[in-house]
Amino acid sequence: MELIRGQKVKVDQFVSQNDFKANVFFDSIKTIDLAVFGLDKDGKMNDDYMIFFNQLSSPCKGIVMDNKANQACFSINLDKIPQSIDKLVFTAAIDGVGTMSNINRGDFQFIGADCRFPFVGADFKDERALMIAEIYRKDGVWRLCAVGQGFNGGLDALVKHFGGEVAEAAPTPAAPPKLSLEKKVADKAPGLVNLAKKAQVCLEKKKLTDVKARVAIVLDASGSMSNQYQHGKVQEVVERILPLAVHFDDDGSLECWAFADREKRLPEVTLLNYKDYIKNIAKIKQYGGDIGIGCSNNEPAVIKDIIKFFSKENPSSLPTYIVFITDGGIGSDSEIKRLITDAAKLPIFWQFVGIGGSSYGILKKLDDMRGRVVDNCNFFELDSLSSVTEDKLYDLLLEEFPSWIKEATKKGIL
Repeated sequence: MELIRGQKVKVDQFVSQNDFKANVFFDSIKTIDLAVFGLDKDGKMNDDYMIFFNQLSSPCKGIVMDNKANQACFSINLDKIPQSIDKLVFTAAIDGVGTMSNINRGDFQFIGADCRFPFVGADFKDERALMIAEIYRKDGVWRLCAVGQGFNGGLDALVKHFGGEVAEAAPTPAAPPKLSLEKKVADKAPGLVNLAKKAQVCLEKKKLTDVKARVAIVLDASGSMSNQYQHGKVQEVVERILPLAVHFDDDGSLECWAFADREKRLPEVTLLNYKDYIKNIAKIKQYGGDIGIGCSNNEPAVIKDIIKFFSKENPSSLPTYIVFITDGGIGSDSEIKRLITDAAKLPIFWQFVGIGGSSYGILKKLDDMRGRVVDNCNFFELDSLSSVTEDKLYDLLLEEFPSWIKEATKKGIL
């Protein structure tokens, strides 16, 4: 039997004894804290009767919680529940940023019985917590109510709502004054100060000064790029992107990949090693053959490795901003389209930049790609890096990143 919001039924319609199990499940990228509150006849928590991640059983052992990621199985013996407890309320709360509208779906059910209460994120708005269901006494009979009611506030707010006490958090020390991007750069890399000033202006204009993110750069090292490497144009790209990494990333580093026939992870770029990085650290003089990755284009290989690195090997709730440099010659349109479409559900934004090339293929059609939960990429092309001012370059690089952050947050990706 599938219950609807507000529906009430007798527990013994579905379980023959007062000893049974109930399961609560959430499909969500957000972390969900699940709990059960034991309330008296006045609706107040009785003697701290609360079962949650830090207290997995009730004092009477009438409820025991097997807690997993966004799921919990509750072993319930109603015969052990003291008479002072009139109602058991099953709740959920978002841990951190987000609202219940961000979940995909959820479910409350009696295990091994035909009784469940499903719900979806669209059922809610800006609530951060949820009263899922109640098992309560009425006329000496235990009954179940499918509540499905959103609640403003998180787990602490639920505790206070039910009359419990929450330990006061220690006062938060005053945050140290923020260093401007210019000052961060000045001490270690005075040669980048002018770039930092111009990047700072753009960050302020785009309202990105408080955003934290991981930043990476991807360098086309195919044979057609040899002229760009020989004349220092790729080194120039690295130097122009680095101030953004210093601003967004707490450790001020820029993750780096090169690709041709194969992909290669390069040492990260920092304020201490950026000078002659391409020549001395990446060790690319002309093209990928210098570091054993061939000379043709294989964009899918490096895209897959980036996704693996940021989503599986080093997962984070922070957004990731990828600057992907290429001179074109792209021929794997369908595979790139599939990878970028699948990656739309990840907290990764792809900024593709075409420099001095042609045959950009699917990159020119990114805005028309359908089937993505959010628009997670952008593309622009330049005849040469020297043809655009630093101010204009930063404007182009950050053109769609702010709107992606807003939309990804709304969809629960961030």
